[in-house]
Amino acid sequence: MARIFIDGEAGTTGLGIRARLADLPVEVLSIDPALRKDLAARRDMLAAADLAILCLPDDAARETARLAAELRAGGHPVRVLDASTAHRVDPEWVYGFPELSVRHAEAVAGAAYVSNPGCYPTGAIALLHPLIEAGIVPADLAVSINAVSGYSGGGRSDIEAHQTHGGPAFELYGLGLSHKHVPEIQRYSGLTARPLFVPSVGHFAQGMIVSVPLHFSALRAGVTTDVLHEALASFYAGSSVVRVVEPEARLVAEALAGTDGMELRVHGNDAHGQAVLTARLDNLGKGASGAAIQNIRLMLGL
Repeated sequence: MARIFIDGEAGTTGLGIRARLADLPVEVLSIDPALRKDLAARRDMLAAADLAILCLPDDAARETARLAAELRAGGHPVRVLDASTAHRVDPEWVYGFPELSVRHAEAVAGAAYVSNPGCYPTGAIALLHPLIEAGIVPADLAVSINAVSGYSGGGRSDIEAHQTHGGPAFELYGLGLSHKHVPEIQRYSGLTARPLFVPSVGHFAQGMIVSVPLHFSALRAGVTTDVLHEALASFYAGSSVVRVVEPEARLVAEALAGTDGMELRVHGNDAHGQAVLTARLDNLGKGASGAAIQNIRLMLGL
């Protein structure tokens, strides 16, 4: 039975992973809460584990990753899955989005170091990567990405603001256009041009919609709504997690709260030559803890 240590298990993502691990044949190792910032104690937990899950701020995640690397150099083959943003574009880490290809899933399964994707990038990459790979969307297209998430994605301060004080009904942020998820989106979608990404938060706990508007005139000749739909449906035909479904007149962001799947849609008007691609998911499910469990299953061969 594999032994798993969650470094930062008291956070939102850590709690979600811990709850989901109850369904797997693994042993979860827990550190004394009083020692959670003690380097020696964390090193001891890593030394006892087969797989470490990092649910930490970026600097702390890098610190734990260094400890794991020292242990691996000393002969203890602990593997690491990092849920922070610290290593998502690091070439020495495998990006934990197995749907990118069969070979990518195999790379996750065999990797010593895996970075769990961010919630917003999960939706954006799922929509754009297959279309860029197929040559339907040019890699150098100037893409705009809009997204709304439940407030649980903002961490403890946002959760308390919404649950205690009501919070704003809707709030745009990242308007300096330098959101930390942009490099991740650009790299794994296949875009060569930096996308314009505008995230937002709504007054609901869990759920997310990522949307990408497209003009057919900027795409490969002959593109229609059906072409876009079929390209996505073909790419994800073998996935039990990502589903390509029919468009709807309205979408509610919270609809997949509490689940680990993702729905992709193409909402289009061929007469106007326009479409809006949407990805709907739970920001704490496929956008965080659910994706982590998917990667854990691959890494442990479950």
